[in-house]
Amino acid sequence: MKPPFRERLDFDGANGQVLDESRRYILMRPEALMGMFRRLGDEARQKALEALAASVIEMGGDSARAYKAHGGDDADALLSTVATTAPDLGWGVWSFARGTGGIELTVRNSPFATGYGSASQPVCHAIAGMVTAVGRMVLDKGDVIAREIECAACGAPACRFEARQA
Repeated sequence: MKPPFRERLDFDGANGQVLDESRRYILMRPEALMGMFRRLGDEARQKALEALAASVIEMGGDSARAYKAHGGDDADALLSTVATTAPDLGWGVWSFARGTGGIELTVRNSPFATGYGSASQPVCHAIAGMVTAVGRMVLDKGDVIAREIECAACGAPACRFEARQA
């Protein structure tokens, strides 16, 4: 088993990059990212958040496959690796639960909810995208979709997601 995510990061100042093997990361304040969404009208915001989720499904799926290689082949090991990696990425504290029909995730201190501020609709589409990618691997189904069912930006104590077959 390889070292934890944060210990694998290569802060390559000479080239201005942060790498985990070949995957590049950036450090960015969540208010800067989520402030972009706040400035959009309702329809454009929804489309942009959905596009972010779709991008994370694709790129997060690549990361999840790498995490699987670092944490073991079984589903519980992958969920554990993703949950322990999330705080290292600044994505809050993740807690997965597996049920008969899918996966549930509770996230405390979501940077997306905090960065967005008060909202009338859930805003943690990036996390939903990652949970979709992971859910497709864990549930071994390509048509899994995750959705946020409670969001701290909407006043919930934590953000909650469920991943189920579509």
